[in-house]
Amino acid sequence: MIHEDEALKKMRAARFIKNNGKVIRTINLLRTKYEKLSEVKYALDDINDSDYLDCINYLSESGYIKLRHIKNKQPAEISDVDYTELESKLTQKGISLLSGKLFDELVEV
Repeated sequence: MIHEDEALKKMRAARFIKNNGKVIRTINLLRTKYEKLSEVKYALDDINDSDYLDCINYLSESGYIKLRHIKNKQPAEISDVDYTELESKLTQKGISLLSGKLFDELVEV
């Protein structure tokens, strides 16, 4: 019998995997251009802020996306800067993931 806490953990993990896929596919819409993270979030209104930031953190730390400041175009980390001040685009690794050349069990593509 599954305990309630265990069931909630499994549901959150499954949601994280699905959300990672949604986020990376949305950032990929303009593959050669940077997308403002606030606009990506706006397109993903079914993902709450906390879950969205978890995805951005995972995708950037995994090397699938790169982040930079909107104003000065300098590289940035989601842990140091509010996401509304950042923009992102896929890396070569992120494109490979979406193309099926890489597999990550934490990203549903």
